[in-house]
Amino acid sequence: MSTQKNVAILVGSLRKDSLNRKMANALIGLAPPSLRMEIVEIGNLPLYNQDFDPDPPQPVRDFKQRVQAADAVLFITPEYNRSVPGVLKNAIDTASRPYGQSAWDGKPGAVVSVSPSKIGGFGANHHLRQSMVFLNVPMLQQPEAYIGGANELFDDKGAIKNDSTRELMQKFLQTFAQWIDQNGKK
Repeated sequence: MSTQKNVAILVGSLRKDSLNRKMANALIGLAPPSLRMEIVEIGNLPLYNQDFDPDPPQPVRDFKQRVQAADAVLFITPEYNRSVPGVLKNAIDTASRPYGQSAWDGKPGAVVSVSPSKIGGFGANHHLRQSMVFLNVPMLQQPEAYIGGANELFDDKGAIKNDSTRELMQKFLQTFAQWIDQNGKK
């Protein structure tokens, strides 16, 4: 068995009762023993500004350090206008700069899109993958995780109450653990 891998979870919604945050917490509870998963907050990051590159504000330094310390990254995001929320894109941009000093470089990744709609954030999922390919993040291809109907998915304690979705997410996490072993830095 491999050693435990640290996975930084970035949640693309800042809403207090976010379905995406509920999914993140549910996945932390479902994670196999080989994964140590923790949400890395993105709501306190200033908007990316290239003027900060030589001496970024402390929240940027702290965030980038947490991403760099992780063995892998898991994005859990809603879809806004067929793309990712601006706060998530800002976090991606912030940790990728200055050019040539990206915290994402070579870090295995995966994405789960969560939405009340039936298409489950398909557009955001694929738009995010496009950005991460540019940043040299090997993204898990299968199983894909477009979670629709999320407003009916969680019980009052935040657990996934739908058996097929819970099983899909367990398979997803097991496959992601293997993906990290195969694609992570040795």
